[in-house]
Amino acid sequence: MTESPSERPVLVLNAGSSSLKYQLVVPETGEVRARGLVERIGESGSEVADHSAALQSMAERLRGEGIDLEGLSLRAVGHRVVHGGPGFSEPVAIDDEVLDRIRELSALAPLHNPAAAIGIEAARKRFDVPHVAVFDTAFFASLPPEASTYAVPRDLAEKHAIRRYGFHGTSHQYVAQATADLLGRPVEDLRQVILHLGNGCSASAVRGGHAVDTSMGLTPLEGLVMGTRSGDVDPGLHAYLGREAGLSLDEIDTLLNKKSGVLGLSGVNDFRELEHRLAAGDAGARLAFDVVVHRLKHYVGAYLAILGGIDALVFTAGVGENSVSVRAAVTDGLEGLGIEVDRARNAARSKIARVISPTGAMVVVAVVPTNEELAIARQTADLVG
Repeated sequence: MTESPSERPVLVLNAGSSSLKYQLVVPETGEVRARGLVERIGESGSEVADHSAALQSMAERLRGEGIDLEGLSLRAVGHRVVHGGPGFSEPVAIDDEVLDRIRELSALAPLHNPAAAIGIEAARKRFDVPHVAVFDTAFFASLPPEASTYAVPRDLAEKHAIRRYGFHGTSHQYVAQATADLLGRPVEDLRQVILHLGNGCSASAVRGGHAVDTSMGLTPLEGLVMGTRSGDVDPGLHAYLGREAGLSLDEIDTLLNKKSGVLGLSGVNDFRELEHRLAAGDAGARLAFDVVVHRLKHYVGAYLAILGGIDALVFTAGVGENSVSVRAAVTDGLEGLGIEVDRARNAARSKIARVISPTGAMVVVAVVPTNEELAIARQTADLVG
């Protein structure tokens, strides 16, 4: 039996330098027919030589699950691309010119865009269907100038495309709408602060479904304290470490991106392990937790001021969805701003979107699971019709 258009799945791909995440999604229903991860692409001793081989491995795994990609009526392939630069503010159908532009943006996302381009190239050769790029930065492309502009010489900024781009945009956009659905209110009526807390963390201020500020900047390093990233530091730290510690710019970049954050303060970057150590009275874990929470409160307060008040404070992503202690600590002491959680609701474990603030609270505090793959699938389907 031939599937109707609304039953045909979209293949969502997220290509990293040595990995390929995939998910087969029906956009209209949210049904996930398959998901998986191919790892160690191109690594020594790996049987997966490159991204073409990774796609072959994916196809073989799916065949083992009873899914034949070659015979499947695939609607399209949606690709997650981290950086869209100043030129991409919406999902876009991929042709040779678009692929070249994604490659050209590698200077802005050297760890992500080159891998995405390789994955796209391999997938286009294998699947003769429309391919769509969905950009992490797109949701924040319309930030107002006062939020997106750095106070550096304008000619320099224009020449080198320096601005606040923001990341995790697909997640923030999805969660903003999902929160409105949870509350039964039009997204256009809501002022939201969304905290996407995983190994990478970002905050956004969203008014009427549109982002007006976000914590990540030119790169994903700025903003909140993360698993291995420092988040905000004095920009003079780079020069200071160069003079006093003799570190090169590349070494400082590695230090702040891969050896800092929760890892640098506590010795671990898994938040579950941090909480275990915290419960055991570890001083490094306590400091790391308190620094994380302090920075989160800093951004919540800043965005409340920018929005002129908020209707909803929303937690999402791995830590945001699962850490009772983080949600309790971030909201502790904010009762005067109308922000508080009900202890029992906050402690209840669930995988569905839910309100955790007391009934009748001035500000709704909610936990809303993100689903970036579904968001990519839906945006892909919308574009290809």
